[in-house]
Amino acid sequence: MITRKELETRENRILALYAFHSCNTKGRKYNEPEHSYRNVYDRDKGRIIYSTAFRRLEYKTQVFVNHEGGSYRTRLTHTMEVAHIAKTIAKALKLNDDLVETIALAHDMGHTPFGHAGEKVLNDFMKDHGGFEHNCHGLRVVDVLEKRTPLYEGLNLSYEVREGIIRHNTLHDHPMIADEFDLKGFPPMEVQVVDIADEIAYDNHDVDDGLMSGHITEKQLSYVPLWNEISKDIKKKYPKITEDMKRHQIVRALIDKQVTDVISNTEKNILKYNIKSVEDVKRCTQKIVGFSTLLQKKRERLKAFLMEALYRNYRVLRMSDKACRFLRKLFELYLEKPEQLPPKTYKRVKKDGEYRVICDYIAGMTDRYALEEYKKLFDPFEKV
Repeated sequence: MITRKELETRENRILALYAFHSCNTKGRKYNEPEHSYRNVYDRDKGRIIYSTAFRRLEYKTQVFVNHEGGSYRTRLTHTMEVAHIAKTIAKALKLNDDLVETIALAHDMGHTPFGHAGEKVLNDFMKDHGGFEHNCHGLRVVDVLEKRTPLYEGLNLSYEVREGIIRHNTLHDHPMIADEFDLKGFPPMEVQVVDIADEIAYDNHDVDDGLMSGHITEKQLSYVPLWNEISKDIKKKYPKITEDMKRHQIVRALIDKQVTDVISNTEKNILKYNIKSVEDVKRCTQKIVGFSTLLQKKRERLKAFLMEALYRNYRVLRMSDKACRFLRKLFELYLEKPEQLPPKTYKRVKKDGEYRVICDYIAGMTDRYALEEYKKLFDPFEKV
């Protein structure tokens, strides 16, 4: 039998000194006894994957709306891919892979329906009422909105997992961070690993979905150096491969190349900046986890291509614009008559105010539920 204490002792033996060890957790907002056989982050992981917000990620947009095809990524499949990539990097660097995986699984729990289009609508409505940003909302979800016990609000996650949610920082994520979290310096390397794993998953799997949808083509990608290098290698290695398998192999090799580069470059940074503790990571003048300069330049070319050819594709823009229109209509209708909110939700208006309650309600919707709600409220032939 292995107890939590023995698991923590094993961590202290295996993990690097600069890793965040479970026994050093700053704890939870509400005191409760820890589990006899699970470390603090493994316990948090369970609370996340059993939550309502996590399940709803299955029907929330990544790039393509869920009903456009069952083969495209959703927020849930993206989340699982980020967790897998992040855990691989963490293990190689002797970081706390339980903490990394838990942060990765929680990192998108605050996302709206219809991706960044939905986020923009909610932020427009909330600009004079505290604003809306999906990482900040993710923290609100785990701290307040999930109800699992009469003892406290939220999931009562550990400080480190909550910090990982609010300090998630990528090209698309720049949350305002509450004073509760230490802003003097960089977050632990475990948080940095999730940031970079998110970028790897986001870019490469959007390439995969973009090709599968026909929104982008291999001919267009042939002008992108990172894709072109790997494509040539795969064609040389497998000259008779099918198109679908070739696409899969190229995307797989793209991810492997970037993961390997991150591990190698991060090891160099650890030596360069003499990183020997979590405090050293925090005080460093730059993030420790990152790509080499050469690969980062190649990635920028890929990202620029995706922005122009995929995210600004007229069909993607049409769907995003359509989503914005009916989310605005829903918000306006609830503002005009908040009594139309479900009774359990409407009860919170007195405490949190109409704007925040409506924002919470819409942010929690799946794409499918938002579409159904719109039809119920605006289609005269739809049952309410």
